[in-house]
Amino acid sequence: MTQTSENVTWLTQEAYDQLKAELEHLSGPARAEITQKIAAAREEGDLKENAGYHAAKEEQGKQEARVRQLTQLLQAAKVGEPPAANGVVAPGMVVTIAFDGDPDDTLEFLLASREYASSDIETYSPQSPLGTGVNGKKIGADAEYELPNGKKASVKILDAKPYTG
Repeated sequence: MTQTSENVTWLTQEAYDQLKAELEHLSGPARAEITQKIAAAREEGDLKENAGYHAAKEEQGKQEARVRQLTQLLQAAKVGEPPAANGVVAPGMVVTIAFDGDPDDTLEFLLASREYASSDIETYSPQSPLGTGVNGKKIGADAEYELPNGKKASVKILDAKPYTG
């Protein structure tokens, strides 16, 4: 889980290790693999019309951007403990809300940075409008946030528990 404050990103040890392993893979084996793909495509001849070459170069650009992103994130990271199960919404928690207080219209999501997004659970950043609205609120409290159209929406916090993966 991550919690960002100013230029520091708080990570659990598990999240830090996972991101560090991804960085090591991208900087080592994955970098060598993409270099081989580019070399093989280059040997095929005319680069202007070589789709394999252009695809490999684009993949290399994306991979290098991710390496830079991970490097910056890990350099500014502080490793800490997951949030306490104290009934207060914080980054690293699974939050359940009811829209406009309607107990049948609920949403459960992980409040964390995009680096921790997974297909298992929807993830909202603490900096998102909804994340900002619920962060720091207690179970049972109402929270308000701004919709893209500028109107306000309100939700009731039904539950908040530490994410266990």
